[in-house]
Amino acid sequence: MSRTRLDDAGLAHDLRLAVMRFSRRLRYQRVDSSVTLTHLAALSTLKRHGAMSPGELAGHERVQPPSMTRVVVALEGMGLVTRSPHPTDGRQVVIDLTPAAEELLGAEARAREAWLTDVLAALTAEERAVLREAAVILDELASG
Repeated sequence: MSRTRLDDAGLAHDLRLAVMRFSRRLRYQRVDSSVTLTHLAALSTLKRHGAMSPGELAGHERVQPPSMTRVVVALEGMGLVTRSPHPTDGRQVVIDLTPAAEELLGAEARAREAWLTDVLAALTAEERAVLREAAVILDELASG
């Protein structure tokens, strides 16, 4: 194995661990722990992609439809989503966010960004510049 390949494998290992630890730490900056991370993921998908059927939501979240049905029932019970008839398929419903869900997602994002802003303030200008560049690269990796 070439030296570059070994270096790439080591970088992949280190980066995987760092991203996982960072992601876990960021997830713990929560406003409302009664809403699970699974619930937040479904709400975030609805915010990003708009109203959709439970089957479409299950596909986006890569879970089985019966699992998503349970999530939707829980979210509806919390007043975070609504169901309305599908415009073209009478057998389907469309799930959409309520204003309470929009507020919750905003509060969750603000809490995480406040924590991250505080953490970043402790870094040097050079470290923040490296992270700015890394953020672009990580976004490209996630998109590809």
